[in-house]
Amino acid sequence: MRILVDADACPVKEEIYKVAFRHEVPVSIVSNGHLRIPPHPLIERVVVSDGFDAADDWIADQATAKAIVVTADILLADRCLKNGATVIAPTGKLFTGNSIGAAIATRAIMADLRAGGDIVGGPAPFSKTDRSRFLSALDEGLNRLKRGR
Repeated sequence: MRILVDADACPVKEEIYKVAFRHEVPVSIVSNGHLRIPPHPLIERVVVSDGFDAADDWIADQATAKAIVVTADILLADRCLKNGATVIAPTGKLFTGNSIGAAIATRAIMADLRAGGDIVGGPAPFSKTDRSRFLSALDEGLNRLKRGR
């Protein structure tokens, strides 16, 4: 088991470390640049090239049925789900095979609206509730993997 983190702009890295230490699960922090990580044998820093989607490609290649991927990137979530991984957004939302299609469609509609000049806003600000929901989702995901799904 392992946790793969799309680390650029991830607001829940500290929470990931806390849960990973408790479950004794390794974590790969993946980014295009150097990020500070705690000095701990379970935490691995992976710095990929600054090429387009390099971090996403690395994460998708490593995503297996024994991995939990933390990302807000819907297209990366889709790639990881296809590889059998569990995928959780930093808000605690669990991406599934049933929900990813609607998420991709919504993403495309919002991109079209923005391209047409419509002002559609962005995501809601990250909240304490999101943080709490994420902690629960990650803990539940790891427990599910330990039990063999």
